[in-house]
Amino acid sequence: MKASYSVSRRQFIASAAAATAALAVPQPSRAAEESSLRRLKILGFSKPFQNLNADDTADLVAEVGWDGIECPVRAKGQIEPERVEDDLPKMAEALKRRKLELAILSTDIRNPSQPLTQKVLRTASKLGVKRYRLSFWKYNANRPIPEQLNEIRAELRDLAALNQELGLCAGFQNHSGSDYVGAPVWDIYDLIKDLDPRQMGICFDIGHATLEGGMSWPIEARLMERHYTAVFVKDFLWQKGPRGWRAEWCPLGAGMVNRSFFQTLKRSTFNGPISQHHEYPLQAGKEMIAAFKKDLHVLKEWLG
Repeated sequence: MKASYSVSRRQFIASAAAATAALAVPQPSRAAEESSLRRLKILGFSKPFQNLNADDTADLVAEVGWDGIECPVRAKGQIEPERVEDDLPKMAEALKRRKLELAILSTDIRNPSQPLTQKVLRTASKLGVKRYRLSFWKYNANRPIPEQLNEIRAELRDLAALNQELGLCAGFQNHSGSDYVGAPVWDIYDLIKDLDPRQMGICFDIGHATLEGGMSWPIEARLMERHYTAVFVKDFLWQKGPRGWRAEWCPLGAGMVNRSFFQTLKRSTFNGPISQHHEYPLQAGKEMIAAFKKDLHVLKEWLG
């Protein structure tokens, strides 16, 4: 038997109006809902304590409360590139035993033809490390800038092809300074905009972006958001001395970096790690750990 329904004209109009209103209200997407619920991993850049061995590094990271580290694998770094096949697995294992992650390698890598590039990247790939930070480039004041950018673009294209093979993603960090490629963040956009973000992105440094961009950092952050492979965090203040104004690094929250960046980051689709950098003077031992914890507390507050 077919059921029979009787709907009045008034009921029909009311139902239709309600349905139309529901369609008119933007509904949060599943991606947006998941984004608001996820917790971004926070790392410590181990440069300030790179003299520690693997087990002591892991103990310090666990004590501070980080989720893992960004590890310098470069000349005079925590792990020398020549020893990467022996020492990087030890670091990864020490962290893993404490449920921590070796998440990013900071490297001297600029192109695939460098002697140790293959050794470092293939070791990282075997260990399941997915991200690494590139070296840096500086402009030659005696050569045209577009010509230099074209040369760097070719190097990055070759590296992206190697990254695709190995399942890695490289990050170009923006540095502040009068001769750094990438100090104006638009440099990096121009260099990587046509490359797959899964193989070549940016380690977006909000400290350097604020230092160079002043009040325009939100434009640069929005421009590069699709290309984030990691976000680097540090803070600075402008200080006036005998030779004029200069930037001095300081604890997070004591300087010019705006906490609103982190609320925007939290609402974005970014799901990579955030790495705490500490460029300001640090005492050794307990005082250093206390400074790390304080910055981590501020960062977690800013992330809400």
